[in-house]
Amino acid sequence: INAEYGDTAISVMSHSLDEDIRIREADLRQQINQRLEESGEKAELKKLLKTKLLACGWRDGLKQHCAALIRQKGLEDISLDTLVEEITPHARETVPDPVKQDLLRRIRAFLSENKIQPKS
Repeated sequence: INAEYGDTAISVMSHSLDEDIRIREADLRQQINQRLEESGEKAELKKLLKTKLLACGWRDGLKQHCAALIRQKGLEDISLDTLVEEITPHARETVPDPVKQDLLRRIRAFLSENKIQPKS
């Protein structure tokens, strides 16, 4: 019984720590997003991302994928919500790594310049 109680206690503590980490991460994401919005950096990053995705042909590839999906399902049998739901994972997966890396580098530089760090 004691070993069983110990396992349960460890499981509860682990769950509590996981939840605490999730809350801190959500708070940090909200703080970062707020600073990006307030500074105008988020709009600049979006503009940069759009430019890079257009330049590498990502958007054209996504349009082709959408058209193929519509042909496969049939125009009458697919809603906009279904199309978005099915295309989103593909869209995220096909963003070229150099584009992701550049965006991440710029976000990290912004965080460093603005001294945004997790709250203790």
